[in-house]
Amino acid sequence: MTEILEQLAGRTVIVGSGLAGLMTALTLAPEPSVIITRAALGAETSSAWAQGGIAASMGADDSAALHLADTLAAGDGVCDPAIAAGIIAEAPAAIAALEQAGVRFDRNAAGDLSLGLEAAHNRRRIVHAEGDGSGAAIIVALIKAVMKTPAISVLEGCEARRIVMDGEQVAGLLCATANGAAILPTSRVVLATGGIGGLYDATTNPMGNFGQGIALAARAGAALADMEFVQFHPTALDSRRRPLALISEAVRGEGALLVNERGERFMVRISGAELAPRDVVARAISAEIARGGRVFLDARDALGSRFAARFPVISSLCGEAGIDPAKGLIPVRPAVHYHMGGAATDANGRSSVPGLWVAGEAASTGLHGANRLASNSLLEAAVMGMRAARDISGMPASGTSTITAGGLPAPADASFVRPIVSRHLGVLRNAGAIHGAIAALLPLAEGNGPAADPAIVALLIAVFASLRMESRGAHARTDFPLKLANANRRQMCLSDVLEIARATPPYALARSA
Repeated sequence: MTEILEQLAGRTVIVGSGLAGLMTALTLAPEPSVIITRAALGAETSSAWAQGGIAASMGADDSAALHLADTLAAGDGVCDPAIAAGIIAEAPAAIAALEQAGVRFDRNAAGDLSLGLEAAHNRRRIVHAEGDGSGAAIIVALIKAVMKTPAISVLEGCEARRIVMDGEQVAGLLCATANGAAILPTSRVVLATGGIGGLYDATTNPMGNFGQGIALAARAGAALADMEFVQFHPTALDSRRRPLALISEAVRGEGALLVNERGERFMVRISGAELAPRDVVARAISAEIARGGRVFLDARDALGSRFAARFPVISSLCGEAGIDPAKGLIPVRPAVHYHMGGAATDANGRSSVPGLWVAGEAASTGLHGANRLASNSLLEAAVMGMRAARDISGMPASGTSTITAGGLPAPADASFVRPIVSRHLGVLRNAGAIHGAIAALLPLAEGNGPAADPAIVALLIAVFASLRMESRGAHARTDFPLKLANANRRQMCLSDVLEIARATPPYALARSA
């Protein structure tokens, strides 16, 4: 029997407890809201694992215009300049709001923000909290603020399985709880569920994050955008640990060098060298590994004995793998780190479905384009969480206990999909691999089993990738190595993607045989 949570009817429901979700709820207060989270509040979120911090043009030698220029350059022609400019302009306000919520950012002896440098930034503009533990420090502070806010209810151990629709309007959320199926009646849902790294074997994201928000939005009929752009962080710690530990770009920002097993600086001939955009560095490292080599970060001269003080979290992760960064080389490899695609939204986080907002990594606003600039992700999460809340605030609330939904879908399991995606939709792609992925994923996506939702998200990536016959940003095709003259964003609904997939060889050939 499905329980109707009538006591929470009509409240804005926020799915996810990372930075975007927490900022949405805090900004909405004192208007009532409810956060639902599969795990404990703030746990299993990419936000809590973020090392780099928040990009914000706060330095005396910096400006929003310079930050925007770096963002557009990294985005490789696919950013929405107006959206990007607006989000970047709100960076100081976002930092102020986070501090008001209790976040304590690192400052120097003079009391000024300590600003770090990361790849593809031409100024020091990365705002940190507790060094390379920025994400965790921010989330801990926001959780404390949420727990002190009476207007915010929290349902832990509650997993969103489907958005309940009334025609084309959101009417509620079907969830799985410890007591079985439950419906939250609401006309306002905010998806802040994070990324898609769990679709891949090598990722720095929580393995359970397979793109749940994207699957929910897609099944509700929302438009999706730029799904092909999957960013591989160039330097994950190459070990047996899953997910892989991240070695922040800030390490290279402090002067660490990339070398192969022969001790050669293979990036030295590339514009930007170690601080080139992530897609450039990831492809260069992948090429070294593809020829049978290995790649290492050498921080001995740049940091040496100062490494542990500057990067305590990374130093500890290296120690777990038996590596002392002050004295030895750090083995690294590319791993899925961020997804630029997602549910298409406007400047306020509204999706194409009435009553559905999406914020953070699950959304595609146009800020990141084809390749996210380092540390713009937490900036976007904070700004868009606040914008979504301001957009929702004061809207008429509705929720009826008479809504019904179908049976509770099976819990998602990405393990069936992970080998397909890892093999066919990696750093370097081609038509054969992409079409192979589509053929393997479509039957799973059309089914009702535990692989269906992960397969839908993976299929969206594959079909979008098949249509972009060029190499741009994080999307690199060996059969189309050049860029087209015009860079275009693409939006499609799930129904469109399924139609294209069914007509794609070799699946189309198999169906007609």
